[in-house]
Amino acid sequence: MTTIKEIAELAGVSRGTVDRVLNNRGAVHPKTAEKILDIARALDYRPNKAGTALAAQKKKYRIGVILFSRHNPFFDEVMEGVQKKAAELQDYGISTITRRVEFDADAQLSAIDELMGEGIHGLMLAPCNHICIQKKIDELVSRQIPVVTVNTDIEGSRRMAYVGSDYFRGGCMAAGLLALMTEGEIRLGIITGSSSVLCHTERVAGLRHTLEKSYPRIRVIELLENHDDEFESYALTGQLLKRHPDLDALFFAAAGVHGGCRAVEESGLRPKIITFDEVPTTLEMLKKGVISATISQQPHRQGARSLDLLFEYLTSGTVPEQQEHFVEHSIRIRETYD
Repeated sequence: MTTIKEIAELAGVSRGTVDRVLNNRGAVHPKTAEKILDIARALDYRPNKAGTALAAQKKKYRIGVILFSRHNPFFDEVMEGVQKKAAELQDYGISTITRRVEFDADAQLSAIDELMGEGIHGLMLAPCNHICIQKKIDELVSRQIPVVTVNTDIEGSRRMAYVGSDYFRGGCMAAGLLALMTEGEIRLGIITGSSSVLCHTERVAGLRHTLEKSYPRIRVIELLENHDDEFESYALTGQLLKRHPDLDALFFAAAGVHGGCRAVEESGLRPKIITFDEVPTTLEMLKKGVISATISQQPHRQGARSLDLLFEYLTSGTVPEQQEHFVEHSIRIRETYD
């Protein structure tokens, strides 16, 4: 088994320097740290579990968690994954401090500052795709606070890893499903969450890309944002159907599915509907036949894996071998539950 002493000899540094890098204790020159981590990975270094537990208990690491809206059932499930993993890590002295905020960059910045004030050592974040959030992530990383983005990513930041779906591919899958379910010229309406959230825009981009490339007969008539709010989704969908009573299909790229489907039921129209996730209200509409198909993205795993990556880095200096950790997409139809 590789030891810290062996790594130190190969790197030409002291054992104390190696310990600081592997356990994220104190400042080490970035090039030196990178060299040590490269050697540790090459030798498949694995820290002593008992020693790791003892060190973590003494350090009492705090990990901040910021997810979107308290009224978003999908993120309730992500949080359940976080809480289950946090319970497993209690013996290592790990605690979590959680916040839920709306799709607002300023609110997210305030939540990050609050957690920094409470002395967090790492941050799990579902970020708004805004330059001020990117800069804040970079600030945290420069202060040796690692950041893992969960469920939705952010462009250009120094975050350590992303855990979630490949949203562009998810949009491509939704386009393929619509093509299988329809014939002839199709008029499609899109209800998305927010243009400031990368996962929402990526899903729509994937859908549009596949439609333009392979299924030009399916034409997007209108795109609306519901900010993941059920009441707003109900109102917007109702208005959309009144403007376009000949609409053939609907694509819900984010939350607000139940409110939108209620508007569809009341309209008396029966467009094909593609959604995401398996929250109870979405499954209710799927089983009733209002929704044609939904695409699942493992929310519990997203929450648990994100916390696990931060834990591994904080306690042993283990940097993820890859920056993107995609969960599996799976398609659900009514007959899945018969």
